[in-house]
Amino acid sequence: MYKINDYRVVVGIDFGTTYSGFAYAHKGNPNDITVHIDWQEYTGRFKTPTVLSYDAEYQNVQSWGFPALAKRPKRRKESERKPVELFKLHLGKMADKPSLPGGFDYRKAITDYFRELGKVIKKSIAEKWDINFFTQTLIVLTIPAEFDDKAMTIIRECVYNAELLKDRYSRNLKFTTEPEAAAVHCMRSLIEYNLPIGASFMVVDCGGGTVDLTTRQLLEGERLSEITVRSGDYCGGSYVDKEFLKFLEHRVGASAIKLVRDNHYGQLQFMVQEFCRMVKMKFTGNQSEFETVELELDEMCPILKQYCKGDYLRHNEDVEWSIKLRFNDVKAMFDPIIDKILRLIHKQLHTNYNCSALILVGGFSESKYLQSRIKKEFSSKIKIISIPPQPVTSIIKGAVQYGLREEIVFSRVLKWTYGTDITRKWRQGDPLNRRRSDNNIIVFEKLAERGKQIGVDEKITRKFKPFDRQQTKMALDLFVTTQENAKFCDEPTTKALATYSVELPPNGDRSISYELTFGAVEIEVNACNPILGKFAPQRFELEL
Repeated sequence: MYKINDYRVVVGIDFGTTYSGFAYAHKGNPNDITVHIDWQEYTGRFKTPTVLSYDAEYQNVQSWGFPALAKRPKRRKESERKPVELFKLHLGKMADKPSLPGGFDYRKAITDYFRELGKVIKKSIAEKWDINFFTQTLIVLTIPAEFDDKAMTIIRECVYNAELLKDRYSRNLKFTTEPEAAAVHCMRSLIEYNLPIGASFMVVDCGGGTVDLTTRQLLEGERLSEITVRSGDYCGGSYVDKEFLKFLEHRVGASAIKLVRDNHYGQLQFMVQEFCRMVKMKFTGNQSEFETVELELDEMCPILKQYCKGDYLRHNEDVEWSIKLRFNDVKAMFDPIIDKILRLIHKQLHTNYNCSALILVGGFSESKYLQSRIKKEFSSKIKIISIPPQPVTSIIKGAVQYGLREEIVFSRVLKWTYGTDITRKWRQGDPLNRRRSDNNIIVFEKLAERGKQIGVDEKITRKFKPFDRQQTKMALDLFVTTQENAKFCDEPTTKALATYSVELPPNGDRSISYELTFGAVEIEVNACNPILGKFAPQRFELEL
């Protein structure tokens, strides 16, 4: 049996909505972090697209990353297979999840992507060090702040099926949130800004799909304490692309765009790529720096002519399928997304008025327009607004740094209220419909409250006694809720995180000491009876 402390190399993986990447370092030289930049024939890129291309039956991966992106369409008619992308969004709780071709299972896509990415990771590690990958490598995988334990369980299963873990519950895979990883990486640069010990700073991670925020406090010994509940939403850079497609719908018709998406997705994807290359990545929000862009739709998406009808067809024939993107058109694509990000920052600031610095990281943070809007909105409220060099690598490097020195995170703020179900006597004012025939009622008993700052490895201990003298077992189910004061375990916002029971001795002290330990990435539940001793602990992923 190997121990987690046996690992020699840490690999940080940023599995993104639109782009993914990894970095690694050896414990013997922790300051030498290598970010992988050799993606097939594409070198010098920090990340590769989170895209897969399959065979006709969508069983076997034909290509992934950059080669899976759509190429410039040919004018002759040819068969197309829709690439599989944006599958990470299916792990979240968003209502309008992107459709995958033919009812494709997003878990297969995640597994296949990790398998292809894993081949590159294993090869890169093997070329540098002679180690056992499964026992001497620690993988730190970053996730959005919005993901729950179910999402982490699915990811762990996919990583295992992709042959990156020796066993399904391997301790060689750990999770941290994307903004937490970025905070770890940015901590030293904040010290260079002369940010004093005790000062707080906010990390705003703007990715392709999600934007995540967390507020941290700088502690002695280069450690971090979380001081507000993490927050986030689906308003990353890919949503600007969606606004571009809405713009096209007004020019060629919504039905035409839908038919292209359904039948010739590669051409639609190529149009979006060209928009990003020609417009999105260059847009600064300064009108004097903007030049109107002409999009030749018949070259970018020749199949559009087949689907464009009525007045849309006549107009586009009149303008020879050339569409102009003016300053206000592009600004209108960015503004709804950026406005949402600004609201998220305001909400975080509302819980911490003394924020001294704001760090902007993630791929979308490279947008000059986003940067200027944030500086304009918050420069009078926050002393330091910083965009680190290569912000797209902050999360990957931070994941490696976290794995090398987990104690860097001193405390977190609980995202959920934790509790268990207990039986007590029904009281006046309790709901009549919950009153049992024996005049008892089952209620939610709070153990730890949402928004509370809790140290890594801090323990919460409670003692429970069986309600009935005839009981031979005691249920010790663990529930989580977004409410601070839940009353019952079957409320809509409450869900079971762990369900199990423990044996009770027939005589003597039949009490149970119930202990929750909030580790860096796991919660451990222990139960102990003075006569029978400790029962087997239950472990599960901490909802970061």
